[in-house]
Amino acid sequence: MTQHLRGITAAMTLLALAGCSDPGFRGVPGVATASADQVGACRLISHIAMQPSVYGPVLGGQGVSYARNKVLQSAAADGANTVVFEPVEPGATVYEVRGAAYAC
Repeated sequence: MTQHLRGITAAMTLLALAGCSDPGFRGVPGVATASADQVGACRLISHIAMQPSVYGPVLGGQGVSYARNKVLQSAAADGANTVVFEPVEPGATVYEVRGAAYAC
């Protein structure tokens, strides 16, 4: 039983360390979010969509946050420095996070 607990602890530690380097958890420096009226002078780079990996009242917010950060990461990889996320109705379940990436 003790070896089993050590194995679980080791696996959880590895997952935590992997999460520290994942931009989905920590964010993406150098890429800002803006509203549509703030990017009029910017060049559209791409449209990006990401589905949250978890849903529901308990983990749904974390899933959306992770998906937004992954959209920011994808925008940076495309050469963008600003993302305009499509608005979401307050309280609605988010099944897909969509944004437009711009170079400003």
